Parts: sequence; structure tokens; C-alpha cells
Amino acid sequence: MQVSRWAPDARERLETAALELFVENGYEETTVAQIADRAGLNRATFFRHFADKREVLFGGEDVLAGLFADAIRASSPDAALAEYLQAALTAAEAAMTSQQRAKVAQRVLVVAANTEVQERGLLKHARIVRSIGTALREQGVDELTARLGAEVGVLAFRIAVERWMEAGGDEPFSVHATAALTDLRGRVAELDLRPASDTT
Repeated sequence: MQVSRWAPDARERLETAALELFVENGYEETTVAQIADRAGLNRATFFRHFADKREVLFGGEDVLAGLFADAIRASSPDAALAEYLQAALTAAEAAMTSQQRAKVAQRVLVVAANTEVQERGLLKHARIVRSIGTALREQGVDELTARLGAEVGVLAFRIAVERWMEAGGDEPFSVHATAALTDLRGRVAELDLRPASDTT
């Protein structure tokens, strides 16, 4: 018996069902009807929550973009660029919970196996970069610095996700986010360092 389309956990059920089926059968082979059936819902309910199958994988990116931008806007206008980025990455922890770790792992597997999905991922990546850059400019950061900050912030997030996944356990995402941002800041600083002269 199918659950009512007004079930308060419908989106969560659909997301869980879709990721399970993508991993089990492959992304291309999985249909919306199968996802809805696994979730105990119907196709109409699926399309109330997701535009298509790909949005199951990347719908959370819009949430992240909002978290990043809101955290930057809530920061002091006098903050340094690194402080804005740290605030954005810290805010992401609201979406990167221990309960979400398994789903993140499933998404990584599915995206890695499908070129079409990877292309959608690049578009979502660009949207997040624009969102961060816009929020930085609104705080008075100049255009070029805002662009650099947005790219560094997203790269730090991606590195943090990789490390968070590898670490396992209950270590919070923010620990890895802070470490990733610190590492990248160090690498950027090294751009000005000249290599040691060859004395041989």
C-alpha cells in the first residue's frame, strides 16, 4: 500500500530509494516509477519534489549554496576573506551530518560512473561558486578577490568532503572543513615563494 503523497517524509523516502536503486542497478537503468515504488509513493509525488532523476543527486547543492551565502552575509562587513570562507564552511555542517554520510558515499559512486551526471554536477558547482562570489561582493569584497575566494571556498569544501568520508566515525565535518581551508591558504601563500636555487 502506497503512502499518501502528503507524507511529511516523502522527499527523504524518495531520495533514499533513488540512491539505493542507482547503486544497485545503475543510474541509467533506474526509472522514476521504480524509485516511487521503492519509496511507497507514486510518480506524481516524485515530480513534486524533484524535476528529474539528476536532481536527486544534486538537489542538496542548492541548499549548500544558500548556507554558504547566508553565512557570508551574516558575517561582519569588516571580516577578512578567510573569515568569510570559514563562516561559509562552518555553516555547511548543518547539511553534512553523520546521518548524511552514507548518502554522500552513494552519490559519489553514482556520479563517478555516469558522464551525463558529472556534467550536471559541473553546472551545480558553477552555481555555488556564483552564489559565494555574489555574497562576497555584497560584503564589499572586490570582484577579482571574490572570484578567487569563491573558487577556494568550493575547493576547500570538496577536499573536506573527501577527508570526512575517508575518516568515518563521528568526527564533525567542520573539523575537516577548517583543516582543508587552512591547507589551501598555505598553498596560496606558497605562490609567492621562489624555489630553492639549484646549487649543484
